Amino acid sequence: MYLKSPYPDPPPLPAVNAHHIFFKRPDQADWPDYTLHIDAVTGKRVMYRDWVRDVEDLSTAFAGPSSQGCMGLQGWNEGEGAEVVVPGGKEIIGIMSENSSEYIALIHACIRVAVPFALVSSYSTPFELKHSLKLSKATRLFVDAKFLKTVLPVAREVGLSEDKIYLMKETGASRKLKTFKGLIQDVRKRKVPLVDIRPAGKDTLAYLVFSSGTSGLPKAVMISHGNLIFSVGQSLVMVQVISEVYTPPTPGTPEGIPITLAFLPLHHTYGLHAYSFRACLAPSTLVILPKWDINVALKVIPRYHVTSLTLIPSVVHQLVNHPGIEKADFSSVLSMNSGAAYLPPELGEKMSSLMPKETIFSEGYGMSEATIAAITQPYAGTLGGKLNPISGCTGILLPGMEALTFKDETGVPPVNFTLPNAVPGAPTPSGLPGECALNEPGELWVRSGNVALGYWNNPKANAETFIRGWLRSGDRFRIDEGGNFWFADRAKVSPVEIADCLLAHPERLITDATVAGVSGGRTSDEKVPRAWIVLSTTGKDKKTWGKAKVVKELERWHQENLSKYKWLRGGIEIVDEGSIPKSPTGKTLRRVLVDKYEAKLKKGQERAKL
Repeated sequence: MYLKSPYPDPPPLPAVNAHHIFFKRPDQADWPDYTLHIDAVTGKRVMYRDWVRDVEDLSTAFAGPSSQGCMGLQGWNEGEGAEVVVPGGKEIIGIMSENSSEYIALIHACIRVAVPFALVSSYSTPFELKHSLKLSKATRLFVDAKFLKTVLPVAREVGLSEDKIYLMKETGASRKLKTFKGLIQDVRKRKVPLVDIRPAGKDTLAYLVFSSGTSGLPKAVMISHGNLIFSVGQSLVMVQVISEVYTPPTPGTPEGIPITLAFLPLHHTYGLHAYSFRACLAPSTLVILPKWDINVALKVIPRYHVTSLTLIPSVVHQLVNHPGIEKADFSSVLSMNSGAAYLPPELGEKMSSLMPKETIFSEGYGMSEATIAAITQPYAGTLGGKLNPISGCTGILLPGMEALTFKDETGVPPVNFTLPNAVPGAPTPSGLPGECALNEPGELWVRSGNVALGYWNNPKANAETFIRGWLRSGDRFRIDEGGNFWFADRAKVSPVEIADCLLAHPERLITDATVAGVSGGRTSDEKVPRAWIVLSTTGKDKKTWGKAKVVKELERWHQENLSKYKWLRGGIEIVDEGSIPKSPTGKTLRRVLVDKYEAKLKKGQERAKL
């Protein structure tokens, strides 16, 4: 099934450095000097113009001449994002930090002078950090002081010298590391002339964000300046379309501008765009939490009159089940949005019931490989009344996007695939092999200007995921008669990273492992990882190990080496050699294992009811 977005295409935007889109627009000349950021913990406020000056001076510290005490970093040119190695003399700045005003300024300073940055998870274990640094080839690293204990040993191991490590904030630590603030102060003290905004093209690499993809260790997704600008264009179209049927009320905030609670991690695509990029499109204030804390959040929402909440399903679940949540003050909230993963309808309904009746609640579907999003719920009555949100439905394609759904891997779009007679927003059979019919679930493929350049330094994954201009999402949807997308299943569980971790145990306790998602999450729709393992000779040695001890040890091992959300909440099951089914080509048939487990689970539940 083929589909083109029913929305108008984004307007043609210039192939320039994205900084021009975020800060050099004509409409910004009339902006007041407003409160841009508020630290939710300390209450410190950052004003817009002071912050923009910080961005400019930090970018000068990066790109200014070394003869004046600056780093002298070179900007990247068009197409250099496709290089397998960092081009000669060019650098990539890694960032491992919790949310802060400094983090967002650092992002924009890099964009301004066309120096790519790599977003390293602040939750990284040493195992994960080593992979991120080696894969991204980061040549410098900005880090929170609290992570130095983890960072410094790994940095030495990968060859990143201590003089290339910088602290995000001033600290009493004895180490003589340069700091974010120190770099800016040094530029001002030396009166270094402000460097110009460097040129960048459509395919100039802007940043790397890590995504698990369909298998293996996390991949570094290459997002270009062109991807960012196209994404902004999509937002502008959505704003224009909605404005035809809805005028948002003036927020009852001290400065009369929207206030967003910024708690989603900036190293994730959703938080990055919501707080770093889309917040630049109109005056607004961010109340920044270093990381999610439900108790802090429930205090600052009424304290600062927060009007907008950017949510994810796990946070929605935590909120609606929090003791005493009915007494929480959400009276200032005008809008909410949930993204990053599928939100079960019952959770969305419970969350909406806590809000004022006029609060708008929307959802969307996105992925790092599509810059941020691909599908969104429409606002009621848009496009002449043609579009309306449907409960339980993910939504419709964002402006400028095309989609295909395939039954299996046999479907591959031909070169320059187009359907010139296709009606925007209307599902159309294209006659491609393996193509899904109307309302038939299949894997979603998308094509648009916001589809990433590809994976950094991973030709194999690129060949599997980015095919002839199309992006394979790894997720399954069905498309109905109205061009609405209904989530069917998450095809990607990212199992190989977890399995590889188990196999990497130094005692070599197992010879084979596979991981897949099974029932057992917080909702009936959520899947949790479960592992099936085959013991090695060492693991079978009852005198030293034995089954129970091996399982306990592997639980300890993977929890020490993987972030919490990757833990095997579905358990670890020992199976005999040959019990992990595989195809003739050696591919593990995870579905067989999952079906057996689910049948056994269901049978146990039925017995429990008797």
